[in-house]
Amino acid sequence: MKNIRMVVSYVGTHYHGFQTQPIGNTVQDVLVQAIHVLTGEKVNIVASGRTDAGVHARGQVFNFITSSPIPIGRWALALNSRLPGDIAILKADEVPLDFHSSYSAKRKTYRYSIDTNKFADVFERDYRFHYPMPLRLSEMREALSKVVGKHDFTSFASQRSTKRSHVRTILEARIEQGEGKLDLFVTGDGFLYNMVRIIVGTLLWVGEGKLSVSDFERILEAKDRTAAGPTAMAHGLMLWEVSYDD
Repeated sequence: MKNIRMVVSYVGTHYHGFQTQPIGNTVQDVLVQAIHVLTGEKVNIVASGRTDAGVHARGQVFNFITSSPIPIGRWALALNSRLPGDIAILKADEVPLDFHSSYSAKRKTYRYSIDTNKFADVFERDYRFHYPMPLRLSEMREALSKVVGKHDFTSFASQRSTKRSHVRTILEARIEQGEGKLDLFVTGDGFLYNMVRIIVGTLLWVGEGKLSVSDFERILEAKDRTAAGPTAMAHGLMLWEVSYDD
């Protein structure tokens, strides 16, 4: 038996998220079916985390146990020939049998992308949230810096969150600006359901002047979802990278 780890990119536009669910049409369903067609095995995929409907991934990580004799160097090519054009395996390697894509992960980075142009860029409309409002970028950067460190992020977690603890550590958070574009990168040891999207929705209120930096800090300390801003649209979010000790 071998434990195979893979890095996969996907466009989440037409899927109901990564994780298998009753309504079907998830990225996990497609991957499991492709592996079944390739090997005849019905494997159990373990992912680094779930992404919601419409959310994309540049570097999602998953692993599975297999008895297939396929050489490790052939897995990505063999699977990609059986996957749709919006899902691609980037890398495959063999890891110890006790490796777990979620439990073994040390840090994850998400990117949230915003189009600030007056008119939406049609070539990126599936990947950037169009928000053509004047934004106070310096205030947004200062507010975003408040999430760095170990905090209880209840204010920035969906009320449907089932996690026992909402305490997480954010290691880095930054905003990169381009012409008519903003990219927010947040790196942490773990994330809650809708956490990045709620942070972004609240930051946009700061950018518009509806909230001050001190308001943002107060919201974080409130541990109350109703105190925060809206949940930003799913299509602007991308699981950027998952890091491990190796």
